[in-house]
Amino acid sequence: MTELHPGLILILTGIVACAVPKTLRKILLVLGPVGALAAALSMNLGTDLTFNFVKDYVFHFYHVDKLSYVFCMVFALMAVIGGIYSCHNENRMEALCSMSYAGGALGVALAGDWITFIFFWELLAVTSVFLVWLNRTPASRRAAFRYILVHMLGGNFLLLGIFLKLSQGQALVGNIAGGPHDASFWCIMFGIGLNAAIPPVHAWLVDAYPESTLTGGIFMSSFTTKVAVYGLIRMLAGDQLLMWLGAVMAIYGACYAVMENDMRKLLSYHIISQVGFMVAGAGIGTNLALDGATAHAFSDILFKSLLFMCVSTITYATGIRHINQLGAMAKRMPFVAVCFFIGAFSISGVPLFNGFVSKTITIAAAAEAGHHAIYELLELASVGTFLSITLKMGYFIFLRKYEEVKFIAQVPKNMYAGMGLGAFFCTLYGVMPDLLYRYLPFPGMTYQPFEPEHIISCVQMFAAAAIPFIMFLPRMEPHTALSLDTDWFYRKPFAFIIYRLSALCCALSTALSMAWGTGVERVMRLTENPMEFLDAKPFRKRSRFYARNYRTAIADPTMIILTVLISMIGVLLTCLK
Repeated sequence: MTELHPGLILILTGIVACAVPKTLRKILLVLGPVGALAAALSMNLGTDLTFNFVKDYVFHFYHVDKLSYVFCMVFALMAVIGGIYSCHNENRMEALCSMSYAGGALGVALAGDWITFIFFWELLAVTSVFLVWLNRTPASRRAAFRYILVHMLGGNFLLLGIFLKLSQGQALVGNIAGGPHDASFWCIMFGIGLNAAIPPVHAWLVDAYPESTLTGGIFMSSFTTKVAVYGLIRMLAGDQLLMWLGAVMAIYGACYAVMENDMRKLLSYHIISQVGFMVAGAGIGTNLALDGATAHAFSDILFKSLLFMCVSTITYATGIRHINQLGAMAKRMPFVAVCFFIGAFSISGVPLFNGFVSKTITIAAAAEAGHHAIYELLELASVGTFLSITLKMGYFIFLRKYEEVKFIAQVPKNMYAGMGLGAFFCTLYGVMPDLLYRYLPFPGMTYQPFEPEHIISCVQMFAAAAIPFIMFLPRMEPHTALSLDTDWFYRKPFAFIIYRLSALCCALSTALSMAWGTGVERVMRLTENPMEFLDAKPFRKRSRFYARNYRTAIADPTMIILTVLISMIGVLLTCLK
């Protein structure tokens, strides 16, 4: 049976969808991802397809093992959900970029060699930046420009690390955490860590994602950081630095989310927080922790895309993206409210939803490995998640009384279908976790999520978050002030330095140009009459050259011409010998 690359199916879908009429494009944006999902599910473990493009280098473009299989499965499933949700979109370029973006994620997951890996990695950056630019606002243009600059930096570090690995004779992608922590190791860690949005190199995410198109943000919330998590599990599993960085991420994102007012920016901070659980799992490095990181990446793609779909639907219908300008949406958009609370319960780890069966694996792995500080930090981050999404967003957007919201557009039915499908899978994997656990790549998985003490601890955690929220409810409404983050450094002082350096370079360029022009003019004036130098006398003013004042003998130019010809003939004869 011929193996079909699911990533290439999605890329081809995007190219064709960009060229066909709107009606056919809608069909393609559903059937193409369905075909990619079917191809992903039918992959055979152990398959390794290769081809030779350049001498002595083999491209492993289709390498299937248990880790790549589970990531390909959820990437393709997300492409189906995102394709359904966005198929009403009339923008051809967005169809091309969203499908190619998802295809790039699948390409990274199936890459077995470094060059294939970096090719699809850079495809992610190039296609995703257009999902920000296509929003066509001044803020999105600036954010996308910063986004591509940051990812070019990370991509170049990753490429440098890959070239160093190739120079060392390592052609295949593999775990490098156990090897020497040399320049190639740190370059690869920085390149992947930037895409994973590990603080302090995380601000590109909360800067760009909220400014993306409403449908493009669904894809962006699902792929870039999860592809980075795949890279960390594949290459850097067991590095203790990642364990601490992940715990910091989980707390950092949750704290900023509590303060945020913009719905999509709040969810973007929770991307950082939830990816922190995965990074910590990769750093702990035990089989249970790595399975936890993989499972939570799977779950996060589903519930985070669902939450982004819900808030994007509200913004589509109302034109509002700030929490303090919304209210009573449960009454006016009940289906969206149900889907939102399913996503909120999932990300918070409420029993019977998919976050409960995945997030707590990493927490349990930290306790099992004796990393009690990491365990406490991850538990605290879980409290922050429940507080900022389930309670804060749930109450102020959907439950409180508020009559000032006006609808400006009717929501297309396909958006409801996409949300419903996402909510279905969040619930399905929460009720039947074995549907996910059977695909986890690392052996020895014995975790049981529905133990009584585990459920009791979750209830205690939710109570710990709900009690202060209710007590201080009047002060919990989001504010409109700007929350400063590390992007301040490149927005203000770094921008000031670049501006001043640019002004200095421009001034030097202008000065050198003027000096060069003046010098050329002087030289031209002095060389337009060689006889002026011959006739010049010291301490006397040179007169301007006039041709009628000079008559040169015919012998002089004749001798010059003959000398040049004889020299050329001599050189030619020497070459012929």
